[in-house]
Parts: sequence; structure tokens; C-alpha cells
Amino acid sequence: MSSQTIQSLANMILDKSKVLTPEREAAFLAFIEQEMTQDLAHDLQHVLRVVKTAKQLCKEEGGIPEIVIPAAYLHDCFSFGKGHPKRRQSSLHAADKAQAFLENIGYPKQYLTGIHHAIVAHSFSANVETSTLEAKIVQDADRLDALGAVGVARCLQVNVTLNRPFYSPDDPFCETREPDDGEFTLDHFYTKLLKLENTMKTAAAQKEAKRRTVFMQSYLAQLAEEIA
Repeated sequence: MSSQTIQSLANMILDKSKVLTPEREAAFLAFIEQEMTQDLAHDLQHVLRVVKTAKQLCKEEGGIPEIVIPAAYLHDCFSFGKGHPKRRQSSLHAADKAQAFLENIGYPKQYLTGIHHAIVAHSFSANVETSTLEAKIVQDADRLDALGAVGVARCLQVNVTLNRPFYSPDDPFCETREPDDGEFTLDHFYTKLLKLENTMKTAAAQKEAKRRTVFMQSYLAQLAEEIA
């Protein structure tokens, strides 16, 4: 048997031992496309951005990609609508649904608990503490998508669908009042978005969040000039 044949056989065995194959990632994507019913800011492009960011953070922080990547793909596979009384339980339902799917496609069992936790803990409203590096990475990746230019656009998209006014004519930037993002779109910057930088768990995400937050602050400064 030639050395080339031996190497070819070895490569075949290695390929079969891989967990994150292109076929599996395609299955993750097909599942989320089928199951995800969200608002305009939580669409397939959001998922793909989160996956891309999660892969980068995973590489930089030394996380386990076999946990991080499926969790990033599947984190929004279920969600109660905005205003639903069980909204805060959405990530738990998503985690259960994702785990059932992964079991069905034969994903290695040793990763399922970590994936389940990462999906549960990614949610801002669920307020679940991240107990693993992989959960921190997925949460950071999801929150980074609420910042920067994309974050501004997503905020506007959501609030247009909710038919909320852009800003308070009396105090657009919440200088003398408590922000109320149930009343005005711009208030969401002050109730949540500008605070996200301080919630990042990984060093790589903290650096990127700072960069994106600076952009959002510059957006607000420009807006202040235009509506003065």
C-alpha cells in the first residue's frame, strides 16, 4: 500500500471524525430558516452575522467551536412575540427545541448541555448568568449585533413595525426625563443599547463593543445637530 493511499485513508477517517462538517452547518442553517419566525431585526441575516462574530470570538478566546457554532446558528429558533407574557422564557424554549433537533440529527451528546446553556443564557431579557466561556461568546456575539451601524438599523426596524414615534419632541435625548422605550424609539438607546458595552463578557467583544458604541454616540451627536 502506497504512502499516498495511506494518507488518503487517514484523511477519510479524519473527515468522518469531524463534528462541524459543512453538511452539519447546512443542516443548522436549513433548520433555522424553517423554524425562525421573528421581526425584521431578527431575521436570517441576523443569525448569519451572529454566527460570523461567534466564530471570530471563539477563535480569539479559545472556546469550543462544537458548542459555540451550533448555539449561534440556533439561538433564535423559537421566540414568543414582543409583549407576550412568556417572552422571557423564549430562550429556554429555543434551547429545548435546538437540543431536540441536534439529537435527531445525531450531533455528539457530549456537546448538548453546553449548547443548551449557551442558548438559554444568550437572551438579554432572560437574565441568565453565563457559566461557560462558550455561553459568554454566544451572548457577546448576539449583543454585538445590537451595536454599531447594524444596531441602529435594527432598532429603527423594530420600532417602525411597532409604530412608535422616533423621539420625544420635548426631550429627544432623555436629558431631563427617564427614558421610556415603550413610548419613543430613540429612548431604547438609553434603556439598553448604550449599556450593552458594559455587559460584554469576553475581552475581544469588549474591544469591539467599545468601537461600535462610539459609532452610535456619534450618530446621536449628528442627530442632535440635525434636529436642534
